[in-house]
Amino acid sequence: MPGKIISLNISEKKGVRKRPVNEVILKSGYGIEGDAHASSEWHRQVSLLAMESIKKMQDKGLDVKPGDFAENITTEGIDLMNLPVGTLLAIGEDVSAEVSQIGKECHTRCAIYYQAGDCVMPKEGIFVKVLSGGILKKGDRIKVIP
Repeated sequence: MPGKIISLNISEKKGVRKRPVNEVILKSGYGIEGDAHASSEWHRQVSLLAMESIKKMQDKGLDVKPGDFAENITTEGIDLMNLPVGTLLAIGEDVSAEVSQIGKECHTRCAIYYQAGDCVMPKEGIFVKVLSGGILKKGDRIKVIP
């Protein structure tokens, strides 16, 4: 069962909340054009976080929305955090990506951590390398390639 893209988010600088955009261009081996985290130098080219994870933080009383966790793609209906490294994803019409990392170590505590005493991105966010690029739009499908 495929999931879908709830929000696409970018920022020009690292370490800040990302702003939503209607569409993005993903470049093979690089990431999202115009996003501070895009780079051919590393494996964390694009970040994904499930809306279900964001809802956990909202249920704790936080006023958070897609992009506030610095994720590039906010998804719904796909169990991101249980996808093993190496899993292939088909996103939208043309994009394919490979899961390259589950979670991340937070070297500095973000504002969300100080508000809630916790943050979902380090445990539930995932990162992918872009294998084939293309244009993504809000509402596009995302599915695991068997």
